[in-house]
Amino acid sequence: MLKSKVNLIFLKLSKIYPKPKSVLKYINNFTFLVSVILSAQSTDVSVNKATKELFKIAKNPHEMIKLGEKKLRKHIKTIGLYNSKARNIMYLSKILINKYDCKVPKDFSKLVLLPGVGQKTASVYQNVILKKPKIAVDTHVFRVSNRLGLVKESTPNKTQETLEKIVPKKWKHTAHILLILHGRRTCKSQRPICGSCVIFSNCQYPKKIILA
Repeated sequence: MLKSKVNLIFLKLSKIYPKPKSVLKYINNFTFLVSVILSAQSTDVSVNKATKELFKIAKNPHEMIKLGEKKLRKHIKTIGLYNSKARNIMYLSKILINKYDCKVPKDFSKLVLLPGVGQKTASVYQNVILKKPKIAVDTHVFRVSNRLGLVKESTPNKTQETLEKIVPKKWKHTAHILLILHGRRTCKSQRPICGSCVIFSNCQYPKKIILA
């Protein structure tokens, strides 16, 4: 897709989703990373509800270790995959204490080695906290960007790589949030609301619903 068309797509999206930003609530870098880990296969709303009380007593690695895995599970039991997430957060906290002086590493290669932190989580962290032009790819971004024809990739990692090459610099910081919002509200997985889509004319999805 031509960069002029890519630019137009994000220009249109930015008009209906002004000032896009992460809705995850956090206190510091550590709590944001924990929130992103918890948000995998869960909604941001459910994460915010669970962390509201959690972050009052565990806002750094030392306090998280002091809380313990059992009590952590109780705080996040309403979130999907909470057992494995609790285990990863405890391991993560120990590594940050022993290896990084309780600070979340900035380097991408170090971030992805932390328990519970994959490419998507590391990209979200760098985008929001470090203000780097990373385009994190979750299920919404993967679906919408491939449907639109922005990319034609088979995996999230390849999708991110291509998006970061073709998306104009001015949109790189907000691109993934714009695509997430559009995926949640309009370009839904099962029943995309094509009739009210602002980028309908720019979409290359062969199964888009054309209303008479």
